[in-house]
Amino acid sequence: MPDELVNGKQKNISSIESIARSPYLNKGTATPSSTRNALHLTGILPPAVETLEQQKKRALVQFRAKSSCLEKYMFLAWLRNTNVRLFYRIVIDELEEMAPIIYTPTVGTACLEYSHIYPFLAPPGVPDGLYLSINDLPNLTQIIKSYRPYPSSDSLTPQIAVITDGSRILGLGDLGVNGMGIPIGKLQLYVAGAGIDPRRTLPITIDLGTNNEKNLNDEFYLGIRKKRVSDDEFYPFVDAVLKALTSVYPNLLIQFEDFSSEHAFDLLAKYRDNLFCFNDDIQGTGAVILSGFINAVRLVEKDIHPTKHRILFFGAGSAGVGVAKQLLEFFKIEHGMSEDDAKKLVWLVDTKGLVTCDRGDKLAKHKVYFARSDNEGRQFKSLMDVIEYVKPTALIGLCSTGGVFDENILKRMGELNKNPIIFPLSNPMVNAECTFEDAMRNTGNRVIFASGTGFPPFVEQETGKIRYPGQGNNMYIFPGLGLGAILARPDRITDRQIYASASALAESLTTDEVEQNFLYPAIQRIRRVSAQVAAAVIVTSVDEGLARNPEINSLVKQNLPECLSRSGEKWQKLVKYVEEKMWDPNNEKLFTCETLVEKSKF
Repeated sequence: MPDELVNGKQKNISSIESIARSPYLNKGTATPSSTRNALHLTGILPPAVETLEQQKKRALVQFRAKSSCLEKYMFLAWLRNTNVRLFYRIVIDELEEMAPIIYTPTVGTACLEYSHIYPFLAPPGVPDGLYLSINDLPNLTQIIKSYRPYPSSDSLTPQIAVITDGSRILGLGDLGVNGMGIPIGKLQLYVAGAGIDPRRTLPITIDLGTNNEKNLNDEFYLGIRKKRVSDDEFYPFVDAVLKALTSVYPNLLIQFEDFSSEHAFDLLAKYRDNLFCFNDDIQGTGAVILSGFINAVRLVEKDIHPTKHRILFFGAGSAGVGVAKQLLEFFKIEHGMSEDDAKKLVWLVDTKGLVTCDRGDKLAKHKVYFARSDNEGRQFKSLMDVIEYVKPTALIGLCSTGGVFDENILKRMGELNKNPIIFPLSNPMVNAECTFEDAMRNTGNRVIFASGTGFPPFVEQETGKIRYPGQGNNMYIFPGLGLGAILARPDRITDRQIYASASALAESLTTDEVEQNFLYPAIQRIRRVSAQVAAAVIVTSVDEGLARNPEINSLVKQNLPECLSRSGEKWQKLVKYVEEKMWDPNNEKLFTCETLVEKSKF
């Protein structure tokens, strides 16, 4: 709140009104009578004073009565922008039900409709995110400074920004400014999954135009109505945005999200060594799939040695190559393979077939690293042809083409392997390469499965046993990675930190989850899992000598061996320390409306 409200003696009507209208401090029908009197809300609110639990129960009744997922998304968006505490209480308590609404798959639908639903997501004057267009270039710093969705103490500066240009939203393509739903959704998961203070999150969409003709011809489209700018304008503008952001908020962690593949790799290569940043599509996706792959390899280890796997990627964009590079780290670190030998375990397939050095077309820069040179001049166009040539032990899909792992593909994988590893990772659900049911039926219920979107359990007809699919959801990684980085404040996010997050996630399974052959932990435990991931990132950054937080260095340095092994009392103490740093909607101390009213001497 403004200093004159907190420290001053005089009555300040505008400050009192800002308390009453703050989506963060507002408690709605849970506002006590004394506070209602002070805020002049008596008579405006119904007389009943409710508990947070009563509010939650009512909200869930309304939420569950909505007939479509998009309506549920809009209901939750309005709730988030009017009562932050209630919104996150519901999301955290009911995360399994809420995550598919606030993020994939429903966020894809919301992005497609964003310009149509935008006015109905928040009350007037409540910003949902920060929009920076190419036309704002001269005023970027001032615009960034002016963005204050929660007027409050100057100490509550943003800790993390998720930034997109809307050019490659999920598997939906170029959505332009409509892509804002992605940074908003990601940051909600940072709050729910890792306890980042919602007041310290910054969703950003940079508007550089769109090549989507449907948007350009849509009378309701809210972005700039022109084609995307060329690289000659793109890179200088992004650079100007990042310089302005870091000049205003020097400790800000920046997450790049849903940029086109070429731009995503170029931006990461350009900034990763001199900016506090990472790319979730490349590094986060790679880490979460690596984690599931580590556990999948353990499940089939009695039949195939880890260094004998043959891993086929169908899809060679930023996510596919990012995942492939992360998998190499596992073979190098855990099994002592050289980079060249580890790389030989990976084959990529794109729309033109197997990616080879002599295919005859000009390969995108990010594909060159994995292009095969041992094909002896042979080229393979179809996925089945490649499977017959490679005889893969693992098939990973990141092509955004729904159903491409058809009955023939799945049956062949089952014939080649006792327990085929099949990861259809494309989002949303309509883009998934296959369903869990199809994978089970066509491999004789023997598949080791993880998907990018959630699928229902499968009941084996013969035994009645219920089998649960793994979901390689990035929310297992990026919230904990972000929290660990925010707490440790390393100079940069390194490959070792990314690998540590994946390794910690793989180790986070409970005994019961291991016995059920789970690849990922239960989503209901996400905060505990995020704390373990964050702790692993912290320890690695300290071990690398990159952590800049004196408190973290003091806590970890003297216990490095025990913390690096992730065992023992000191490790558990660090995990508990991380958990205690998490923002919690149940913590009354974080919602100080009554205290502020009292200090105003109203």
